[in-house]
Amino acid sequence: NRIFATKAGSNVYRLRIPWRPLSNDAAPLLSSQNAGNPEKESEAKQYDIAIVGGGMVGLALACSLASRPLTRHLNVAIIDSNPALGRKHFIKKEDLPDPRVSTITPATISFFKVTVVAYIADIGAWQFVEQHRHAYFDKMQVWDYTGLSYAKYNARDADKEVLGCVVENKVLLSSLLSRVQETDLPKKIYPSRLNSMSILPNSSSSEVDSTLSMTALFTHGRLAKLELEDGNSLYAKLVVGADGGKSRVRELAGFRTTGWNYSQNAIICTVEHDVENHCAWQRFLPSGPLALLPIGDKFSNIVWTMSPKESSEFKSITEDNFLKAVNRALDYGYGPHPTSSILGSSDLFSWLKGGISKSANDCFEIPPKVIKLASERMAFPLSLRHANDYASKRVALIGDAAHTVHPLAGQGVNLGFGDASTLSSVISEGIAVGADIGEVSLLKKYEADRKPANVMMMAVLDGFQKAYSVDFGPLNILRAAAFHGAHHISPLKKSIISYASGEMRLPLFA
Repeated sequence: NRIFATKAGSNVYRLRIPWRPLSNDAAPLLSSQNAGNPEKESEAKQYDIAIVGGGMVGLALACSLASRPLTRHLNVAIIDSNPALGRKHFIKKEDLPDPRVSTITPATISFFKVTVVAYIADIGAWQFVEQHRHAYFDKMQVWDYTGLSYAKYNARDADKEVLGCVVENKVLLSSLLSRVQETDLPKKIYPSRLNSMSILPNSSSSEVDSTLSMTALFTHGRLAKLELEDGNSLYAKLVVGADGGKSRVRELAGFRTTGWNYSQNAIICTVEHDVENHCAWQRFLPSGPLALLPIGDKFSNIVWTMSPKESSEFKSITEDNFLKAVNRALDYGYGPHPTSSILGSSDLFSWLKGGISKSANDCFEIPPKVIKLASERMAFPLSLRHANDYASKRVALIGDAAHTVHPLAGQGVNLGFGDASTLSSVISEGIAVGADIGEVSLLKKYEADRKPANVMMMAVLDGFQKAYSVDFGPLNILRAAAFHGAHHISPLKKSIISYASGEMRLPLFA
């Protein structure tokens, strides 16, 4: 509580006013008025939630908090050294596509349309995305270098409109930042890095007077203290680590991880065609998968997994030689086209309940040729990393801070958005029953919801990576059989599409 005193004659009258989160407009004003007053400056640095990491997942959490009636008034700090977070970011339509893109699932699209933008009068995050370059796709073709078989997926197989949408990361980030800036969520952006974090054990007393100073609340274990590289310090009931695969929050909180490096790098870049691409293509090559993803305006994005040595070579060769290598890898390179299956026609599965998929008769297609390189070529190492715990006292991890996966299915950022949605929901539920939002018992509910889903997706992706990293005759036959079944069997194909779309059901027969 803040105490205001006025003196009338010899009497002192005191008015006790409950503390409320600072409004967005009041926070900067209070900060300037309190300059030179250490006591009030420290008061202005107490927050309900400190989000460390202002990337797509961290901003999605802030937007989701702003959309919920019970969390939209929480006082939030966003800590990130990216200078773009402190200003409006405008994207020009004539700009070339960014090589860093994300494949957004239907579940994530729904999250952006409904949860993120609720209670906001202006246009929402997804409507902003649709004003910029993006590409919905309703079909996907997957095959490997042996030419033994292939699988085609169509949205109509699962009674869906689309399989996903490919969006540049800068568009997603700008969209979410605009939402954060325009909401009434009390927030402050700190353009700095996290230096240290301190969390003390709870005091023996279960009841702690909420009118105590921040220092006293910290001493009693009711607040975490964060020290930033720019000299700022702040207190928060909950610290959320959304700061990526090399998370500083995860390190300071002492979370252990399990995982390994794949001894593979991914080359990413943007390429141009002479026709517009409307399909997502993925071919498994001896060194790793090659994906060609539509991003609109006759542009596509390439994600090509290969050995570190190969990636160094492909990053430095001339543009002409690189384009030839890409077209060869998507056509007759490494093996023939899978014009027919070694297992015969779809009649083999005609006896199955549920019948043959609607796209079972779709023929194999050759991807559109690449004619121009439209961005720089970037390379980054691939790994699998998973935090053994997502939550501890006053700390929760989301996104890549909690899990990093192989990019072969483009699921990484979607798992992160799922984390953000679930954590904001758990925080809201905690507030509804009067719980401390930083208590581990509440945060473990978030972990219990997200950890099994994330682990299962990681296992599926890692299984795919390992299954296609071995060139062995009998295994090649088994892979061909899997392709053939996924192409023809309607229940199996529908289950695979639903799982990849973010519904998180296991890809098994229903």
